[in-house]
Amino acid sequence: MKFIDSIPATEMKVIRTSVEAAMEKYRLYKYLMFDERVTRVTASYEPFFHSKTNQKSDQTASVAIQNVDTQAEREAYCKLIERAVDQLPEKEKFLITKRYLEDDYILDYQVYSFSFDPPISEFTYYKIKNRAMYKLALMLGLVKEETDEHHR
Repeated sequence: MKFIDSIPATEMKVIRTSVEAAMEKYRLYKYLMFDERVTRVTASYEPFFHSKTNQKSDQTASVAIQNVDTQAEREAYCKLIERAVDQLPEKEKFLITKRYLEDDYILDYQVYSFSFDPPISEFTYYKIKNRAMYKLALMLGLVKEETDEHHR
């Protein structure tokens, strides 16, 4: 496993960006209502030509299946993120939860200045955050763990 301090800054930025995108998707899925699709029940006066597929179309069933599947996918994604964050050490878990998983959008400086008791320095905050981001990227499959083949 790579030591987090040895990861180049450019690679760490890519990791942070991908984990932050996953966290943003989590917030969207968790806190925004899912707009269910509905079937159209109004008659259409335009001609509708069917192809000869001998397949019956059940619009109501397909919409219902799509609604259930979409909601299930969203719930599964949120549970995946929550399980990954729960596996982090306490400070990392606290930081990620405060910064990314709660409904309120707060900034980094607000977390390290007001959420920790006693407040921590900006340097310490980003050190903890980078460790958490790398671990989450590994757990979520956003980055592959590199093994050192020379030591085998």
